[in-house]
Amino acid sequence: MKVRTIALNTFGTFLHNKVIVVLCLLFVCSFLMGLYSVLSFKSMTTPSNAQQMQSLMLDDVGKTMFLLSGLGSLLAAWAAAAAVADEMKSGTILAVMARPLRRWQFLTGKYLGVLMLMSVYALGMLGVMFLLTWLGGQPFRTPWWVLLAYPLVRYAIWAAISIFLVTLLNPAVVMGMVAVLLALIQLLVTASALSDIPSWFRLPLHLALPLTTVVLSETRFLTMTRASLERYPWTDHVAALAYGLDYALVWFLLAVAMFHYRSLSRD
Repeated sequence: MKVRTIALNTFGTFLHNKVIVVLCLLFVCSFLMGLYSVLSFKSMTTPSNAQQMQSLMLDDVGKTMFLLSGLGSLLAAWAAAAAVADEMKSGTILAVMARPLRRWQFLTGKYLGVLMLMSVYALGMLGVMFLLTWLGGQPFRTPWWVLLAYPLVRYAIWAAISIFLVTLLNPAVVMGMVAVLLALIQLLVTASALSDIPSWFRLPLHLALPLTTVVLSETRFLTMTRASLERYPWTDHVAALAYGLDYALVWFLLAVAMFHYRSLSRD
């Protein structure tokens, strides 16, 4: 009950966070740009160039979804950092912890509140993807649960990492580190970069950063969903998602351990 109350209160405070509101406005702007692109390609489509226009349209939809997915990672990181840091900066955490509430319960409630926000965001992404492909007159055969599960696991990872970092650092520094990690991961998942990495180093890299793996990476996942041709067995999905959740859990438990010994006074 205590954890649920904190989670709901945390989710409610996100509606008034200016940075999160700005990120949501960027989501709307990205959707409108994607919508304009799809409608433009559709208006230029003729029987003679239909195949070419279809390819260009799907490529633009993929770019829009890639942008929205990356924006979601930043949103998850910032929401998680702000959820904890704002309480400590304002000093309200002292009043909250004065109640019979354990520190792990407080942090769990904050984390669940972030996941609630990202669930809404992932549903919005799913709606955008279906709407753009439908308006473009393109069939979409990827199971809907795949489009929800993979982004949510990635966002759970970024939120857990951010909560761990914010127990040690300023939220602005945390966002800078997350942005650098995002850029590094996108660089590492390119085909040319992977070919240059020694084979003996790839496995440790994928274990340390599972978002660089071929299934959990945003680049590979969006390619898979756009093509809708490669069929992965359900065991591959379960293994990838389970590892991603386990990775997020490890970072969250590290955050709980660090938070247990951290001073709750204002910085």
